[in-house]
Amino acid sequence: MQTLTIEDLHVKIKAEPKHPEILNGVNLTINTGEVHAIMGPNGTGKSTLEETIMGNPAYEVTQGDIQIDGQSILNLPVDERARAGLFLGMQYPSEIAGVTNAEFIRAAINARRPEDDPMPIMSFLNALDETMATLEMPTDMADRYLNQGFSGGEKKRNEILQLMMIQPSFALLDEIDSGLDIDALRIVAKGVNLMRGENFASLIITHYQRLLDYIVPDVVHVMKGGHIIETGGPELALELEKTGYEHLGEA
Repeated sequence: MQTLTIEDLHVKIKAEPKHPEILNGVNLTINTGEVHAIMGPNGTGKSTLEETIMGNPAYEVTQGDIQIDGQSILNLPVDERARAGLFLGMQYPSEIAGVTNAEFIRAAINARRPEDDPMPIMSFLNALDETMATLEMPTDMADRYLNQGFSGGEKKRNEILQLMMIQPSFALLDEIDSGLDIDALRIVAKGVNLMRGENFASLIITHYQRLLDYIVPDVVHVMKGGHIIETGGPELALELEKTGYEHLGEA
């Protein structure tokens, strides 16, 4: 079992030192084998939390710590955090011209392996074909430039393809359901559910119960005012669907 621990995390935008902190005391523990969901109003810091865990240099940690198995990762750049087992599925994935999907994914896999032990090309291609079939993706998407010209649904499906191929320990998924029709949502959820197991954990940001009908979380957190104000089981998300966030006060 591995553990991702967030301790008293305070974060601000580095370019705006006078701006109030976005996160002001987040505490969170996620073990492999668990799926956590974070819900809450817009602008409360949910995406900032995941971006900070991944090491986005636009954010500055002013207090607290982020640890994997008791070891701080605050001084690690993004690529080293990825090698340590973190993966960020972005709400708006970037487009990269000149780099195909297959090239990008193979490079990401090999970056986590010893330099003298890259993934054999045939093993990679077989795994890629199998995973794309699972996600009902046309085979030509492997040879298209990364996310270039992709629809919103294709981009989200492509993020899950990367997730399943890279096999991280901790997946940070930011609104993977936004803009998806019901068929695309079903396929994206299928990919995440296939990853579930003792060596995998996920922290999913969502606004809607509909995603959690497909990916049933073990733990649901409510974030408001830059920190977590309530934690419960899947029933908490169902309650929020009925009542909203207004009745929830600051902790």
